[in-house]
Amino acid sequence: MADRVSIQAADFDVGQELERLREADHRVGAVCSFVGTVRAAGGAAEVLDMELEHYPGMTEKAIEAMVDEAHRRFDIYAARVVHRVGVLKPGEQIVLVAVTSSHRGQSFQACEFLMDYLKTQAPFWKKERTPQGEQWVDARVSDDEALARWGIRASNA
Repeated sequence: MADRVSIQAADFDVGQELERLREADHRVGAVCSFVGTVRAAGGAAEVLDMELEHYPGMTEKAIEAMVDEAHRRFDIYAARVVHRVGVLKPGEQIVLVAVTSSHRGQSFQACEFLMDYLKTQAPFWKKERTPQGEQWVDARVSDDEALARWGIRASNA
């Protein structure tokens, strides 16, 4: 599979993405995936929608480096990250992280590693619109702590 990273406004089909990731690789014994969606509440406020922005080219390069690091750390065959940008409504898919390996343990770990890395290090900017107005979403301490367990200090800390 040539495409490891896609940044797109369009929604994605999880089944098709997983099939593309593992097709023609008969070594695969495990596929682990995570799908993130827009929550209807940001803290105590109702979220009407969320807008995600990025720097084209820079974002893809940063995520490619994350996938390279996952390959160094874990015994995996392939990884796929699809991240949406633009205005998204509650319930809509934002991100897919999928990993293949011979056994489930490496896939689970690599998938979680990539998601923790994405949450803190991927150059995306998120703005939530609520009935009270718009606000940029700041990084959370809990996301930085999740990344730290992999021995990585968040650059936004």
